[in-house]
Amino acid sequence: MEHAAVHAPAHADSVPALLFPALLLGLYAFAALRPRRAGRRWSPWRTLSFALGTALLGLALAPPVVAFAQADLRGHMLQHLLLGMFVPLGLVLGAPGTLLLRTLPIRATRILLAFLDSRPLRTLIHPLTALVLDIGGMYLLYLTPLFVLSAHDPLVHFLVHLHFLLSGYLFTWAIAGPDPTPHRPGPWLRLGVLFLGTALHATLGKLMYAYGFPRGTAHPPSEIRAAAQLMYYGGDVAELLLAIALFTLWFRRVPTRAFPGRIDDRHALPGSD
Repeated sequence: MEHAAVHAPAHADSVPALLFPALLLGLYAFAALRPRRAGRRWSPWRTLSFALGTALLGLALAPPVVAFAQADLRGHMLQHLLLGMFVPLGLVLGAPGTLLLRTLPIRATRILLAFLDSRPLRTLIHPLTALVLDIGGMYLLYLTPLFVLSAHDPLVHFLVHLHFLLSGYLFTWAIAGPDPTPHRPGPWLRLGVLFLGTALHATLGKLMYAYGFPRGTAHPPSEIRAAAQLMYYGGDVAELLLAIALFTLWFRRVPTRAFPGRIDDRHALPGSD
């Protein structure tokens, strides 16, 4: 069998990527200070959560982690867990959508709300759609030649990691995002989708462990099994945290099924102390 040579980008290439989480945190902090100057307080816990998410994003993009991910499948799996599960959880619980709604002018807020209420976007952000994009993408990567292709092609490699981050954020937000959204399914459906996603994620880890996926790489079987175990148990931790976030949101009865009746009533949006 022909083995895939792992594409290892230069460490210098990952340094500019570290500017992205710094920029995200800077924009968030700027927006969080605006309501405070206007007499409306923004929860420091939301800010702390978003800061933790950006810190984990910086860790996932740090040169030592990038080098580990390129040389060892366990490093790749660590990066996968950070980008696809733990980083999105921190970012989502920071409620950046709510902060944006409290920061934008009224006219821009109305336009954004109308866009969120459009049928195509409502389909995209549905928990089942998010599940297909997130967990389905993992099955496609690890059980097909896509993983080998990503090892050879820098563009595919970048797109795979971008998909991890975006689909993970979408799934986390669809399940337990504190941002209000129109027509959000009830908590029972979201809980069921979370359980289904947990089972599918665990099944993928077992398939990798038992049958040596991804195939066609230079990674030894022992390394593949260790990476599969990391996916299995690391995923359990992330999904447990996501379940806790969902139950916390549920029991606090945050109004997630619809936006506040008055667009200009920014105090009605969650996130203030």
